[in-house]
Amino acid sequence: MASGFKFVRFFGGFVCGVTVSTGACVAAVKLYLRPEESTQEKESTAQRFIKLYGLPEDGAEARYYTNHILSYDQSRRTPRWVAEHLSDEKLLGKADRKHCKFKPDPDVPELFTAHNEDYLGSGWSRGHMAPAGDNKFSEQSMVETFYLSNIIPQNYENNAGFWNRLEMYCRELTERFRDVWVISGPLTLPYVGEDKKKTVSYQLIGKDDVAVPTHLYKVILARKDHSSDVLALGAFVVPNAPVGFEHQLKEYQVSLTQLERMSGLTFFPKLDKSQSVKNLCLLDSCELMDFKHFTLYITGRKVRGVKSLGKLEKIMVELKEAGITPDEYLTKLYFEKKQELLQKESQQVKRG
Repeated sequence: MASGFKFVRFFGGFVCGVTVSTGACVAAVKLYLRPEESTQEKESTAQRFIKLYGLPEDGAEARYYTNHILSYDQSRRTPRWVAEHLSDEKLLGKADRKHCKFKPDPDVPELFTAHNEDYLGSGWSRGHMAPAGDNKFSEQSMVETFYLSNIIPQNYENNAGFWNRLEMYCRELTERFRDVWVISGPLTLPYVGEDKKKTVSYQLIGKDDVAVPTHLYKVILARKDHSSDVLALGAFVVPNAPVGFEHQLKEYQVSLTQLERMSGLTFFPKLDKSQSVKNLCLLDSCELMDFKHFTLYITGRKVRGVKSLGKLEKIMVELKEAGITPDEYLTKLYFEKKQELLQKESQQVKRG
């Protein structure tokens, strides 16, 4: 800017030196002023008065956390979007969700935050947009995913089932890609009534009127390595409702343009769209964990967290009733947990 200003002064002096009238001199200088400088000077007085007592604030500015960034919708008490970067290193660690509790985001004004009471008895679960499972490397980053600014009212079966499997798929991608970027958020989409008119309708829960979305979206961008120009992208829109194992992820794939139109957001605006960006579901499988493997995974989580022999045995009985045989990993985990609980009971008897 400084060099440009010096150029205008020099050129203006030269013009004025050869111009007959002062008026012509001023006009010549104005011709060489940068257009934005001239516009800013002309509009500055009006802008100053318009902004005298500040412009409205909607909380839509990006909010930064240890391992995710989000934009918050203060009117709906939910995030607009939540962005993450995944890598295999970030998925390693001992951070445990049992040390985390859902709570209002301390950086969101009290007037605009949701509260746990809004969800209790509502029939909706507290659904993470940035999952706790993406943050095992840091206790603090995991705690921050439980802020209600990262949470939306989500169907219980969807949260624990299809959406959970989609989150697991995103983590699995780090085994095949060096970097994985994920953006997730809620959508409120219109439906066509009997009169053929489009209508937007959504439920509000709790005293704070937290908005229940009709759908959820997830955009995934994956890169093979730092120097690679191979990029793969997939955009998905999932109904906020139960989705069974008979449905495949590809059924919910949409183009990035379609999702941008639905959400009013531009995703990855710095991505050069002219370069080759491959379809994620063509470059990768886009296959979610099937019923058997998902049940084994969930059973393993239950076994790790169980605190009594009775409940441990009940978990294994339920697995047998589902017609699923424990794999080698779960069998080993079961016997290790059983030994741990037997030892704990023995110590309690001795103290008693």
